[in-house]
Amino acid sequence: MVLKVDSVELAFGNRKILQDVYLSCRQGEIVGLLGRNGCGKSSLLKIIFGVLSCNYKHVSINDNYIVKGYYNNRIAYLPQHNYLPGEIKIKDLAPVLVDPLFWAEFSDHSIYKTTSNSTPSELSGGQLRQLETLMIIYSRADFILLDEPFTHITPVMVDEFKHIIKRCAAKKGIIVTDHQYYNILDISDRIILIKDGCTKHITDNQELVTYGYLSRY
Repeated sequence: MVLKVDSVELAFGNRKILQDVYLSCRQGEIVGLLGRNGCGKSSLLKIIFGVLSCNYKHVSINDNYIVKGYYNNRIAYLPQHNYLPGEIKIKDLAPVLVDPLFWAEFSDHSIYKTTSNSTPSELSGGQLRQLETLMIIYSRADFILLDEPFTHITPVMVDEFKHIIKRCAAKKGIIVTDHQYYNILDISDRIILIKDGCTKHITDNQELVTYGYLSRY
């Protein structure tokens, strides 16, 4: 399956955030989304997922128009904020979100084993972020949107998450953005840069210097 996002336009008042946006993602690949702070990366993911309204968009899966990405578990989204309800036990929440194909792998993870009998409100910020990230990566959705999955976790966990993302990408399409651009470059099959509200499809990482995103590569 192929997720296509085209002609996205977003403005706040007279300020244009996104325009002339196009990207695609196939199941089986990881697309990295880069750009300066405030360029619209998170807004674009929210638009694809269906929780942020915009002036115009066209989102489709296999050329079938998608009104809200979250309908029928077509698209899952990891926001920067916590999303799990605070007073339901993890062992009751996880089976609802996690793909049965990945349940054995997910449930064998140490963070699940140590928190399954707790509620999200009882966890530390780091534990909750790890758990929420894993639930989205292992989710039932065909396409996964990850906003800052490597932020606020240890370098050891970053490496582990990168391996998990790559394994899950064998069956799902994944779009990921993070301030730690080197991790995005490491795991992505393709890179898309947002600059001046437009998407630039990067064919050589040296172009990130040309477009002014990096000072050197």
